[in-house]
Amino acid sequence: MHQQATWKPAWLEALSAEKFFVACSFHEHAKKNEKNICCLDCCTSICPHCVAAHRVHRLLQVRRYVYHDVVRLEDLEKLIDCSGVQSYTINSSKVVFLKKRPQNRQFKGSGNICTSCDRSLQEPYFYCSLDCKVEYILRKKKDLSAYLRPCKILQLGPDFFIPHDADDETTHSTLVDVDEPMGSSDSDNLSTPYTNFVRKKRSGPYICARSANRVSDDDMATNMSRRKGVPQRSPLC
Repeated sequence: MHQQATWKPAWLEALSAEKFFVACSFHEHAKKNEKNICCLDCCTSICPHCVAAHRVHRLLQVRRYVYHDVVRLEDLEKLIDCSGVQSYTINSSKVVFLKKRPQNRQFKGSGNICTSCDRSLQEPYFYCSLDCKVEYILRKKKDLSAYLRPCKILQLGPDFFIPHDADDETTHSTLVDVDEPMGSSDSDNLSTPYTNFVRKKRSGPYICARSANRVSDDDMATNMSRRKGVPQRSPLC
């Protein structure tokens, strides 16, 4: 006889209790350090800089929609049955709210309402968030086991952006001095990597401007060999 899930699994409790989109205390000086990932194995929120230390864990990306935490329905369905939870479409992806949202006023009208918080819903939904569905099931059935799904692998999507380390970016930004003279003997060898580096850091017009102003060795030699001629007096009449 298996044990019934009469309480939330640890990862589900973390999704409900953890704070997302706050600065990561481990990477407080790094850029893009907002915690927008939940590590389901460590049951904690992490930032993109923490991913390397959790790369073999199940990771769930948390997104932001109208100032509230949402998760892609496709990802959440791998963990728990989300049927009946109202979904919304963001950038061609369906998402659901993780937590209850406060209501400014009580709306009384026809249609569906959330079974947990009485929020107005579209048909055929019964819950406005994952929290509301879990709360209702535990209150009425006291067993979540029928709704949980086995998931051993959960990875971040291919569109998830992991920023480079801030110190690493600083080091690379000092490799080339943009004010370095281009007339040295190694200028031809340096011109290709220099252009590639600037293309990542600068806009196109900047590269074109530097290329247009570059003077060839032949033109430079011609300019240096020019001398001002001796002025000629006009003949007297």
